[in-house]
Amino acid sequence: MGPPVRPLRRLHGRQDAGDPGGLLGRGDVLSPARQRVRRSGRCAAVLRHPGRGPRGLHSRHRPLTPLSASNATILGTSGPRLTAREAAFFRDADPWGFILFARNVDNPDQLRALTSDLRQAVGREAPILVDQEGGRVQRLRSPHWREYLPALTQMARASDPLRAHWVRNRLIAQELHDVGIDVNCAPLADLVEAETHPVLRNRLSGQTLEEVTSAARVCAEAFLAGGVLPVLKHIPGYGRASVDSHKSLPRVHAPREDLDARDFAPFVALNDIRMGMTAHIVFSDIDPVAPATTSARMMEVIRKDIGFDGLMMTDDISMEALSGSVAERSTAAIAAGCDLVLHCNGELDEMETAVAAAGKMGVLAQARAASALAQRQPPVDVDTAALTAELEALLS
Repeated sequence: MGPPVRPLRRLHGRQDAGDPGGLLGRGDVLSPARQRVRRSGRCAAVLRHPGRGPRGLHSRHRPLTPLSASNATILGTSGPRLTAREAAFFRDADPWGFILFARNVDNPDQLRALTSDLRQAVGREAPILVDQEGGRVQRLRSPHWREYLPALTQMARASDPLRAHWVRNRLIAQELHDVGIDVNCAPLADLVEAETHPVLRNRLSGQTLEEVTSAARVCAEAFLAGGVLPVLKHIPGYGRASVDSHKSLPRVHAPREDLDARDFAPFVALNDIRMGMTAHIVFSDIDPVAPATTSARMMEVIRKDIGFDGLMMTDDISMEALSGSVAERSTAAIAAGCDLVLHCNGELDEMETAVAAAGKMGVLAQARAASALAQRQPPVDVDTAALTAELEALLS
């Protein structure tokens, strides 16, 4: 699938009009997709006015203020509008950020108002996250937003898979930024395996390290070009999970050498992405009891062996893969080495518990958060009609 993969560029640097990924000028190597873009000049035809993005995050809100006092949580909210009780709770709790779901989405104007109100509640440019992968996992949908194919389907169908993947994710970033969402929980760097559960399979990009690493890198570049921060997931790998972690705990019994060679390898290659999400999965050869999210042993592997030193959030702490109360789960995740607890269901009583258990962000977590948010830049403006037409042509 796609051309042979050359060395992939690391994610650092600032975007400009001629550099859609914001990645030039450091002497590193471009991904195959970026090399083709520069040679063909196709992006130059659609990029306009660097730094003048849509009516999104940076044109509406005051400058970022320090995050040192933030609670070590990312929280959901119950509906399309912030209630008075939620606003008061968020003001007092001061979570690091927020996450939105389909229940929070009606239309673009409503969503802009909600993201503005969430930031107003905490008095700063709090990050606002969403899962907008395409396919089944897509919170913003028609008629107001585009519908995207599952990633695995698109990679198989496109005449130029990596270029199509960049265009698709650049369009997603544009749509998110326009409504005030500045973090997308993607790319996925899990590998498709024979046993991969159907709930995950078509959300992935391929079976080989080259396919998955290239697609994830291109996705992250496209988000950054659009003013949206990527979140690498699910560290250290969900591909071998044969059960749905929303409902039960996956257990993998592969030997460590196999995990290093395959499951963990994409995350090593992508370990410079500055935000990541854990996997609720047990790797019995490393920790036979605790899932990665609450395992100090597994977090040590992630930090030292995989080499990921970015801001680490849990997957949703309310998923049924985890045992114990919300307080016990949250405490265990922070103790294991996660920087942030992600709580998604919008239940206020549970959020109060998670906030109390997680406590304030630690010094290292604050530094990682600052490093991640330093990449939050206004997008290079694009001709979305031209990009949409290009994507349709690539998929025809």
